[in-house]
Amino acid sequence: METLIEQQLLERLVALLRSESRHLLSEHGLQPVQFEALHYLSIANRYSDTPMAVTEFLGQTKGTVSQTLKVLEKKGLLKKIADVKDKRVTHLEVSQKGRKLIDQILPSPIIRAASDVMIGDEITEINSSLRTLLYKLQQANNFKSFGQCASCSHNTNKGSGDFLCGLTKEPLTTKDVELICREHELNTSLQANAKAALK
Repeated sequence: METLIEQQLLERLVALLRSESRHLLSEHGLQPVQFEALHYLSIANRYSDTPMAVTEFLGQTKGTVSQTLKVLEKKGLLKKIADVKDKRVTHLEVSQKGRKLIDQILPSPIIRAASDVMIGDEITEINSSLRTLLYKLQQANNFKSFGQCASCSHNTNKGSGDFLCGLTKEPLTTKDVELICREHELNTSLQANAKAALK
């Protein structure tokens, strides 16, 4: 019964956010899924800014994502860039216009209004619970986590703001480790430290 209530609460939250999103995006001629793709690309690293990664993240078909990306490109919200090493790979970069739109829409006005009436550590506790729920859901169903490099087991801090991806053997910057990656694997020791800090 508890899991059913959990699902009902999540569905209601998503419905409220989607309704607001549709309203805010209608003046820009965008659908929520198109904005979700744009937002994802604005926080994705160089290994995760491809059409295939967008498809995986959104859980949509290749055809749907292809049409979504065409709309975003036509509106000047993103641009395609060929990979320097492999010309078969296309990277998707959010334009200045696209970033401006994201900043205008996010965070959601209804989320901002709710956070204004929260007391003490409520926001921190809610974020922690949602993060745990998401991780457990992904783990139980073998879904990719698409987490930040900073919390990835492949990431090595070399000191002085230099990092290394153990998977690709490529250097990462301080900015890189704040982005999300399709190859992310949660560093469980970081998760344990974060939980301990909340107690």
